[in-house]
Parts: sequence; structure tokens; C-alpha cells
Amino acid sequence: MTVRTTDLPDPARQDSRVAFFSRWRVAGPGERDAALDAIAAVWEREPWPSPELLSYHLFAGEDGRTLLHHSQWTSDDAYETYARDHRQARIDEIDAAVPGIERIEIGRFRHYRSGGMEGDPRTAGCLVIVEAEFDGPDPARQRAWVDAVLEALESDPEPPAGGISAHFHLSTDGTRVVNYAEWESAQAHIDALHPPGVGVGGPTEQWKRVQEFPGLTAGGVDRFRPAFGLVPG
Repeated sequence: MTVRTTDLPDPARQDSRVAFFSRWRVAGPGERDAALDAIAAVWEREPWPSPELLSYHLFAGEDGRTLLHHSQWTSDDAYETYARDHRQARIDEIDAAVPGIERIEIGRFRHYRSGGMEGDPRTAGCLVIVEAEFDGPDPARQRAWVDAVLEALESDPEPPAGGISAHFHLSTDGTRVVNYAEWESAQAHIDALHPPGVGVGGPTEQWKRVQEFPGLTAGGVDRFRPAFGLVPG
């Protein structure tokens, strides 16, 4: 049995050994909402595909066209079994309901470190995905960059208003980092980037080290609103 939930995932849960982030792009907000409905219909009708799938959550991009998928698994092998036995049939049904979905990417990651207030009672109204890409595989460099970001955050005079948590994930191919960052709202994140003072990513030595890190070739920031989650009943 599959159940829809408004609860957000725990990106740092200890039994999750691998997390997948994928993006779909559609023509506009109408198609995006139709795709969300189609995903929910397919998953709620079918049995939960694997006891090793811990959670599957959907987020709607503020651009009106993008869907972010986040799933947590106990092992790589469990995902491969699902992909072989179940994934394509569900994709085909969703595509039949909403033609023209573009599947941009799917990435495989492992959680590394988190920052923020443990047990923070605030609800995240916005998910900010911060990405960093490097010029080749180097797991030690991935970890060093995350450590530098957390050091920079800790060096700021005070935590950004509206920021709740940051969960850093390292791609298994050694080339990328994704920060799954929870904020109270999209506006809180926007304000934190452009405050009267220094702000997140401001002109400090710590943030300069992050931004000019050796081998860093690209980055990006995108905001999403939580749509719903799917969990075993």
C-alpha cells in the first residue's frame, strides 16, 4: 500500500544509503500539476514497490515548469531492482497522461553532512537546491568543499533568518555536490542572499574560499515548493 503525505523527508536518516535527485521539465504550470496528479494516481494505485524504498517526494519548481524528485533507498541494488521491474511501466502511464515530459537528469548521491538546528520545529515552505560541479571525480575534494561551506556558514555573524537546515549530498561518481536546504519560505531565501549586511555567500574570506575552490567549474541555485510525499502504508 502507498500513502500520500505532506510530511517532508529526513535527508539525514541513518538507514538511507543512497538518495536520488531527478528533474522533469514540462510546458507550464498546468502540465506540471497534471504530472503531479498522474504520479500520485499511479503510485497510490500500485503496491509499494520495495521495502528498501524508504520515501519518494515531489517538489514543484518556482519556474512553473520543473519537477524535482527525491527518493531514499537502503542500497544501490534495491534501486536497480526497482528500475528493472517497475519503473518503466509507471513512467509509460504517466507519459500517456501528460505527453511531452522532458527528463533532464537523474543523479545518485550519498548524504555526507548536515548543518542547522537539530529539532528545529519550523516547517519548511521552500526547498533550495544548491549544486556544485567539479572538473573531475575526487571524493576528497567533494568533502573538503562541503566542509568549507559549513565553515563559512558558521563564520557568519548570525544564522540567516528563515534558514532551517542544510543537508549535503555527494554524487557517487565523485564530481558533484547537492545541498538540500530547507527554508521557511522562498522570500526568506531571497532576502538572505541580499540583506543590508554580508549575507549568505557574502564577501568574506570564508565564502571567497568556497566560491574559488580549486576545480569548481559550475554551480546553481533553484527553489522549489513541497508538493507531496509517497511512503509505504
